[in-house]
Amino acid sequence: MSSYKDLTANDIKTTTTFLNQLVNVVSQDVSSSASSSTRKSYQVFVTGGVGPGITSSLFQTVFDQDFSLQTSNAMFDMTVGLFSGSNTVSVATTGEDANGKILFTSKSVMMREKINIYRQYAQFLLGDANSRFAAPFGSSTSANQIDEAMFLSFKRLFHRDGIKRETFAMKFYQTGVMSNHEQSGQPIRSTLDVTSTSGSVIFTDVGSSTNVERSQVGGDVGNIVDASNTNRTVGNIFYQQGIVVLDLAKIISGSQHVSGVIPGMRSGTSRDYASGEVGIGTVDEEQNAKYIPDFLVSGSIDAIVDHLASTRFGDGSTVAMAFQNETAINSTLIFCRAEADEFNFSSNPTYTNDSGKLRVIDTGQENQQLPFTMVTTVGLYNEADSLLAVAKLSRPVEKNEEKDITFRVRLDF
Repeated sequence: MSSYKDLTANDIKTTTTFLNQLVNVVSQDVSSSASSSTRKSYQVFVTGGVGPGITSSLFQTVFDQDFSLQTSNAMFDMTVGLFSGSNTVSVATTGEDANGKILFTSKSVMMREKINIYRQYAQFLLGDANSRFAAPFGSSTSANQIDEAMFLSFKRLFHRDGIKRETFAMKFYQTGVMSNHEQSGQPIRSTLDVTSTSGSVIFTDVGSSTNVERSQVGGDVGNIVDASNTNRTVGNIFYQQGIVVLDLAKIISGSQHVSGVIPGMRSGTSRDYASGEVGIGTVDEEQNAKYIPDFLVSGSIDAIVDHLASTRFGDGSTVAMAFQNETAINSTLIFCRAEADEFNFSSNPTYTNDSGKLRVIDTGQENQQLPFTMVTTVGLYNEADSLLAVAKLSRPVEKNEEKDITFRVRLDF
């Protein structure tokens, strides 16, 4: 049977500790080469009209192994978005209809979807769908505005309660492979599906602990910088949300010539393209096409994400991204104090024999041996004497008149 004692506010303390875990994203998981199936698309966009049409996702998910396996875990989502007031959007815009809907050229694909994705992230992270991301965060300088963005949204399983400051790093290839399209008599070579062998840089949030930024909606924010030149800011990282926003105009060579075939609205065939395929470009296909704005305008979201994921993060067992997450452990510490004159006797009927003598004291040693108990369990009760929690000691602890013992009970949640 138990002995009871009331607890006071001084006996109860609360505290928060943080547990960190290292997360590594392997390059091959992002690139999802022919030997793996770790990047999953979701065909939700379908065109009609000319040719076989175009199907595309609005985002793609990277898994830590083959996503068809039950043991696989989704690591992060990847997508792109365009700011509605950017030059990339205006170059493809032909005006508005009577209902105010923006109209685009026939060689553009999913422009409204790209704009809406940007608006959704702006609403979620900045609190206003019409807001514009900037690197450095909060900058009003036009050169720092992020008009073409790549969004990486890490899953709760991996970023937990947040990403720890100054632990994020990402290896990225800024340049694509060089095309020989311009050389007379040479065949067109795609630059969309081949990983560059040089030009990789490390983007990191180093310095974010000293330059603390905060969004009223999105929480703590850090700036992503070039590790080799920390004065060059290329994006933002929202720590509590586990979201990275990168400026495509800064992390890739947007003015570099791009060549290749992408899904398009074509019913027939031509010398270079099959039905449903087009060359990249908003004006004259292939010849003068650039990554920005041509590829971002004429390519579907799947085509753009496929290029970025399969070529810009490398392809192998090397680490493409790494960070430490944070798990907040809230604890209530309850100090159960047994003073010298407390809990030295038990109300259990077996504590005494038939003669009323304490069993723990040998016969004839009543004046020499002290009464004692062996504490094995601490129970916590509410005001109605209902048992709420039980703490078991790893071993029995002796309590007698010469001992003042405090048992600390820790409740984590």
